[in-house]
Amino acid sequence: MHPKTLLKIFYKKIIFWVFLIIVITLAINYGIEKKIIVFIAFIVSVFTEAFVGIGALVAAIPLIGPMIIKIITIPVFWIFNAMGTLVSGVAIKKGYATELAKGRILTLALLIGMIVGYIIGNLIPL
Repeated sequence: MHPKTLLKIFYKKIIFWVFLIIVITLAINYGIEKKIIVFIAFIVSVFTEAFVGIGALVAAIPLIGPMIIKIITIPVFWIFNAMGTLVSGVAIKKGYATELAKGRILTLALLIGMIVGYIIGNLIPL
């Protein structure tokens, strides 16, 4: 696949990322509160396929693309897990053990649902 073809396919996502970086930089420089910036960035990332688009673009590189994706994503999951463990430790120390337990139970239920959905999806072909 020719690089120009990839740019034609993903030009909207590339423009979106450049626009997003410019907006966040301007917002930080002009004194908009960081909590608002984080909230807007979270909403945009949840309701768009920006991260998926970039991952697909990198994964489309023959031979090394899938390796790059694995090299990037596995440490990210480790970091998220470590952050969750540290936050849990601080929450338990401050006396939020019951709220933490409720959150962990909800997370476990969601993970079990994802696993069951994956298994059913593979057992019943479309």
